[in-house]
Amino acid sequence: MALDKNIAVLIGGVGGAKLASGLVEAVPPERLTFIVNTGDDFWHLGLKICPDLDTLMYTLAGLVNREWGWGVADDSTVTLDSLARHYQVEPWFRLGDKDLATHLLRTHWLRLGHSLTEATACLGERLGLRATVLPMCDEEVPTMVNTVERGELGFQEYFVKHAWKPAIRAIRHHGCEKAGLSPGVRQALSDADIVLIAPSNPWLSLAPILAVPGFRDLLPGLAAPLVAVTPIIAGDAVKGPTAKIMRELGLEVSAREVARFYSGLIDGFVDDRRNQPFAMNGLRTVQLNTLMNDQADKVALARALLGWIGGWAV
Repeated sequence: MALDKNIAVLIGGVGGAKLASGLVEAVPPERLTFIVNTGDDFWHLGLKICPDLDTLMYTLAGLVNREWGWGVADDSTVTLDSLARHYQVEPWFRLGDKDLATHLLRTHWLRLGHSLTEATACLGERLGLRATVLPMCDEEVPTMVNTVERGELGFQEYFVKHAWKPAIRAIRHHGCEKAGLSPGVRQALSDADIVLIAPSNPWLSLAPILAVPGFRDLLPGLAAPLVAVTPIIAGDAVKGPTAKIMRELGLEVSAREVARFYSGLIDGFVDDRRNQPFAMNGLRTVQLNTLMNDQADKVALARALLGWIGGWAV
């Protein structure tokens, strides 16, 4: 068990937050740094919305809506309902009343000139988080989805407004050439004894992180082992459009294909025990139960994968 190791986790979405919930019980949270996808971020009604950052923070703070895996538990939508009823504002993106507090405060700090990294640190501190949560970069790098039916859409339009129904042609990360590694992200990776890639959507949640200039180049030079966890179980995704996107991009829906996506970056791959075993040159693999139905499953996976890494690389 890696109780005395610094662990950096590349993460996004509900699947990533599930693993994070297990990790903070398996190791001291102070040893954990989560580097979070911000390609999903957008401005809505004048507010800066950061869905993956918020999902992770709400999860770690014990505030998350457990049924959905995102949003704040027991939230209401009085404000959103009023906008729709009195001002004819289409309520396609859910903003809960409790959730609004996060967006208001973040936007306030950004307007004062603070970076997204600084604003996130302040939010995490006030939520009582012991783990470190970092956005992948401070610049805006919105994910743009080129679809067959509706042309190019912003990520939230594709994912929420159109319920990820349009077929994907391609995905790009707008403005990524102007982004860069923040000092916090660079330090977290350099100090890490283990780097994990969470079982998040590789194309929507992890690709934006890897698209930040300098990020992909930095990883192979790290002394730490880098291990990815499959988001594909028995030929499908547990939740969300991962499998659908793979089919639309002409890819095999398999853990092997996910491992290929990370080829050249990872040293190890955690597959699910329900999948057909596979081998790739130079890649260590293990099959574990990666289906996280409850908190016990999340903690068990975190302990098992860290125990496996500790047996060969640390």
